Amino acid sequence: MRYTGPKVRLSRRAGVPLTRKAVRYFEQRPYPPGEHGRKTNRRTTGDYGLRLMEKQKLRWFYDVSERQLRRYWDLAVRKSGASGAELVVLLESRLASLVLRSGLAPSIYAARQYVTHGHISVDGRKVDIPSYLVKPGQVVTVRERSRAMQPFVAAAEGIYADERIAPYLSVDHANLSFTLAARPEREQIAVPVDEQLVVEFYSR
Repeated sequence: MRYTGPKVRLSRRAGVPLTRKAVRYFEQRPYPPGEHGRKTNRRTTGDYGLRLMEKQKLRWFYDVSERQLRRYWDLAVRKSGASGAELVVLLESRLASLVLRSGLAPSIYAARQYVTHGHISVDGRKVDIPSYLVKPGQVVTVRERSRAMQPFVAAAEGIYADERIAPYLSVDHANLSFTLAARPEREQIAVPVDEQLVVEFYSR
């Protein structure tokens, strides 16, 4: 089941800001939420707790359910590369993830909504499945009928874009489109998660 509660609260649980909006709030309250949050010492967490939290952080960064993450893990272990890196690459290749990374959406939650509401097309065909795995060479665009909406007008001005565009993307903000130029590599993906701990969690 996906988390649908307050997103800043989730960032405080994870120990890192999960969205741009959370950065300012997290700086003000960099401790876990709840009555005893200030007294919680993250350093005293046991081995199982550390592995569990890294797995949860990965889930929250990509806004996927436990069942979905387990399915991606099963796919990753069948691939020839390192399982942890393959898991992150699969998650990064999701349509919702790339819509966020390209700067067409301000957060993973908004990116997911844009896809499910039918605003996004892949190679000219509407795709409303956030988990759709984009392949290198495919072109993703905002559909013509959606371009006048305020969030996409802002995206066309580059408001949601990171200072550095991911090297595996070729982005044209003015035309609200991007191409997955190459398969992402783990070292290119800006997700502060130790995937080896996730591997250990699922391999226990």
